[in-house]
Amino acid sequence: MSSDAEGMTPESVMARAIAARGDVYPEWRYVAEALPELFQLLQETGGYFHKYGGGEASKDELSGEMRELIATPALCAKPDVRYAPNHVRKMYRMGLTNQVIFEAASAFSTVTGFSTLANVAQAVLNANSADYAFGAMPEGGAPAALKPFPELAVGRERKGAGRESLINTPEWRYASGIEAEFARRAAGWVDYCLLADGAGPDGPLLGAGPRELIAVAALCTRGEVALAAEHMKRAYDYGMGRGHVLDAIVSVLPMTGIVTAHLGLRAMMLADRD
Repeated sequence: MSSDAEGMTPESVMARAIAARGDVYPEWRYVAEALPELFQLLQETGGYFHKYGGGEASKDELSGEMRELIATPALCAKPDVRYAPNHVRKMYRMGLTNQVIFEAASAFSTVTGFSTLANVAQAVLNANSADYAFGAMPEGGAPAALKPFPELAVGRERKGAGRESLINTPEWRYASGIEAEFARRAAGWVDYCLLADGAGPDGPLLGAGPRELIAVAALCTRGEVALAAEHMKRAYDYGMGRGHVLDAIVSVLPMTGIVTAHLGLRAMMLADRD
């Protein structure tokens, strides 16, 4: 936490937050007035989680762009359509297009449902409205062309051997024996969003590896340790590292709490043992 010399008055902590982030939601002023040290701690901790300080990520870390692609559907799964448009505008300023935003949201939605995708669409709608008061839109509006970021180039082809389609799991083979069409359609949705058999060099923007990181984060918010561990192993098979997995989990902590990290670490330990 910042030293006492920097000042822990409500005015000083609010001023630092505005200098770092550009603006602060008005409801947070009440937190700053009542508990300025807590407000400062939340700003510093959340800023670290999402790398608001900027700078290039190392090869073992997720970029700021990827963290935002994970955090935004996590907010929308709450659902939150007040803060999420601000994140959409931040992604626009980073050079992210609607296509990559919705690719990420589709991966998250395999865990949290179609409504998450709809809420992301609502956040995009609000972000593009002049009535939304928070965050700056880039000049010219939403970007038409995607600015490259590291995760676009990784996790596109599988390096290890393992299952791809959901239909090949014991649970969904069981479902096939009861209602084959249900199993086929459900597996087809998940396989499309998580890229069964990978993306290849000319496929969608986000490869299977980054999409699995998104699914892992979503599963940890649901407390699904064993399932998260399975998806971690697929992420590793696509060349993602433990640092990437941990960063994906960290990206959703501000909106889901420390228990998400605790369960995510438990899942990582389980994946390591298998």
